[in-house]
Amino acid sequence: MSGEVRSPPSPPAILLFTGLLCLIWGSTWVVIERGLDDLPPLTSAAVRFVVAAAGMAVLAACLARREGGESPPLRLSLVLGTTNFALSYAIVYWSETRLPSGLVSVLWAVYPMLQALLGHRYLPGERLGGAQFLGFGLGFLGVALLFVTDLRSIGPGAAPAGGVLLLSPLVVALGTTYVKKHGAAVSSLRLNRDGMALGAAMLGIAALLAERGAPVRWTRGAVLSVLYLAFVGTVVAFGLFFWLLRHAPANRLGVIAYVTPAIALSLGIGVRGEPVTAFTVGGLGLILLGIFLVHRRGKRAAAEGRLGYDAATPEGAGPPAEER
Repeated sequence: MSGEVRSPPSPPAILLFTGLLCLIWGSTWVVIERGLDDLPPLTSAAVRFVVAAAGMAVLAACLARREGGESPPLRLSLVLGTTNFALSYAIVYWSETRLPSGLVSVLWAVYPMLQALLGHRYLPGERLGGAQFLGFGLGFLGVALLFVTDLRSIGPGAAPAGGVLLLSPLVVALGTTYVKKHGAAVSSLRLNRDGMALGAAMLGIAALLAERGAPVRWTRGAVLSVLYLAFVGTVVAFGLFFWLLRHAPANRLGVIAYVTPAIALSLGIGVRGEPVTAFTVGGLGLILLGIFLVHRRGKRAAAEGRLGYDAATPEGAGPPAEER
């Protein structure tokens, strides 16, 4: 007897866990902002990834053999650690000291479009058509709307902070494109474990250099924020997403890219009392419509139903590989 054959999860179970993943990744933006009440941004991010890297090491030890794949080369781990973790999260954490968490999540939602644009340029088989380029125009029209309305109303420093924030999804798209091009045979668990460890080291060094003498208050809220982001927002969410990729049609997981910014915006309003205007909702709507158009595929691609996995992105803001 070759072993027990496990039945796949039921469609309601897949729907339930997909919703849970959206809720987790949608909540991380406001939890980051809560932690920044007591911790400097680089310190908060560094501690998060020290803890998350330890948790990912345990996850990789338990599941990497089952997943398969080669051990990641150092250059691949360095690219992932530098772009997807160190630079990207440093920018996000810094931005949330200057902008509301919900607005940060909405602006970051341009990531799937940037990823698709780089895929069109550098990855075979990911060419885009006319309707998809229309999606880019609509998405970035939504970003422009937010810059001339919500960001302008916050104060003179908000628009420059929003411009810096947009570098975060850009560097993640660059890093993910490199990983997709050169890491197809690599274990994603081991790669993310190593990338998180390197990213944590880079963030820690940056915190020592840039935040020396900054007030650090390890309040109950700060500790819970770091633990939630490390274990629930990173390790648990990663494991859940990876499990869903094995059992759910990939196009259904694309809903994550649409739901998480809406959840983040709602939690920012309800938990932190952040302002929201008709322009906020309109900008989000244009960005999500742009994402929808950019990631449309023909009947043949939809029928293939391939599953794929990209390197981790901040708060899971990107859909699976085949949706990008």
